[in-house]
Amino acid sequence: MLEDGKIYLGTSRKPDDSLQGPEYLDLKLANRHGLITGATGTGKTVSLQILAEGFSNAGVPVFCADVKGDLSGLAKAGAGKDFLEKRARDIGLEDYEYQDFPAIFWDLFGDQGHPIRTTVSEMGPLLLSRLMDLSDAQEGVLNIAFRIADDEGLLLLDLKDLQAMLANIAERSKEISGRLGNVSKQSVSAIQRSLLVLEEQGGDYFFGEPALEIADIMRTTRDGRGSINILAADKLMMSPRLYATFLLWLLSELFEELPEVGDPEKPRLVFFFDEAHLLFQDAPKILTQRVEQVVKLIRSKGVGVYFVTQNPLDVPDGVLAQLGNRVQHALRAYTPREQKAVKTAAETFRPNPDFDAVDAITNLGVGEALVSTLARKGVPSMVQRTLIRPPQSRLGPLTDTERRKAVQTSPVSGQYDKTVDRNSAFEILAERAQQRIKAEEAERKREEAEEKRLRGSRARGRQRRSSRQSVGEAAIKSVTRSIASSLGRALVRGILGGLKRGF
Repeated sequence: MLEDGKIYLGTSRKPDDSLQGPEYLDLKLANRHGLITGATGTGKTVSLQILAEGFSNAGVPVFCADVKGDLSGLAKAGAGKDFLEKRARDIGLEDYEYQDFPAIFWDLFGDQGHPIRTTVSEMGPLLLSRLMDLSDAQEGVLNIAFRIADDEGLLLLDLKDLQAMLANIAERSKEISGRLGNVSKQSVSAIQRSLLVLEEQGGDYFFGEPALEIADIMRTTRDGRGSINILAADKLMMSPRLYATFLLWLLSELFEELPEVGDPEKPRLVFFFDEAHLLFQDAPKILTQRVEQVVKLIRSKGVGVYFVTQNPLDVPDGVLAQLGNRVQHALRAYTPREQKAVKTAAETFRPNPDFDAVDAITNLGVGEALVSTLARKGVPSMVQRTLIRPPQSRLGPLTDTERRKAVQTSPVSGQYDKTVDRNSAFEILAERAQQRIKAEEAERKREEAEEKRLRGSRARGRQRRSSRQSVGEAAIKSVTRSIASSLGRALVRGILGGLKRGF
């Protein structure tokens, strides 16, 4: 039943409930993205779990968020359970056996896995504005702050760097407004307040160094299996905007860093975006357009993106049209919106004359789904009513002891555990302020000495102060010019505004 180059999903049934045949996901077409939908409790998590297992065994690394904690069980072999073995028999899976998988645990807060961070500069103003829910005027000021930081070679690594940068442009508002646009102190203050809220939500854990190296989520084991990177998201889900923005940042990093590979024999990485509705909920039009563009183009980098959500209406049409591999679990149709969702889901499948997809979606059992995957030349297969295969790994979470042991023996153990606070915008701007104070003090003493000399020289009379720039101003401008010139070239930002590494 298992075939090389394919992932076995389950076995389809005929209208009389007899078995029809196995349903596969072709690895060569797995980077054409996918969608897993269904109401709560219908089996979406298990579908995600078996796909992660299949990709791992095929040598494809996986990244997924563990919203409920259940996916941590991928790290341990499953235990014998009657209902799992019954499902294996029912679908004709004779070689069903339990297996553990190479899992690496991550956690933005560092509690249930390795800390995972990025820098403010790498996040960029577009995603950061989305994260803080800024107004258009505030987003404009934030863009100016990033522009000044880029021009003057000021690295924005953590939140205190950004706070310092905002305070700096507020002080220089007159100079900057004439060159780049209005910088109102009210907008700066509003952004600073939003940063405090972000910090309370855990943003200070996320921004800093060492930043995540993309290569560390694309590991394979010595026996050729792909690592399954599991992000602990139960606590993170308390800040849904941070959760959605983090995953979108990671997706954009993959897009910016990975080279073009066309259509490989199998994906280089598969990225599962659970609770996908949080990405598009209240998102501005420009962000939705950028996400659509990233999803469209990232397949050429060998990355498959699979959205997991309750309702297909949660995903914009422009993105939905690019999701070729689909697993649709049961939906309820009690309200007009739910009825529309069922109809939308049914219409996206290639029809099967043996059953009505609308009726089938509302009557699927737990662990049963309508499945359609891309076949030769990228044409969707006819939708089939499918019994999803049982997972080989544990169905349920690890214990705290098991998780700690997995983290301690991880291939990235110790690499991200300690934060690094190197010289960046906060320190440079503080040093500039000290230089200014010293320069102003020296200027004051010089003026006092000059006034004393003038008072003692009645013949020459009182001389007017020179209108030339002060020593302090000259020092600041000199430092600014030297830093800007040492940068040597303009910093380059990617499609979602993040700073490209290597610049």
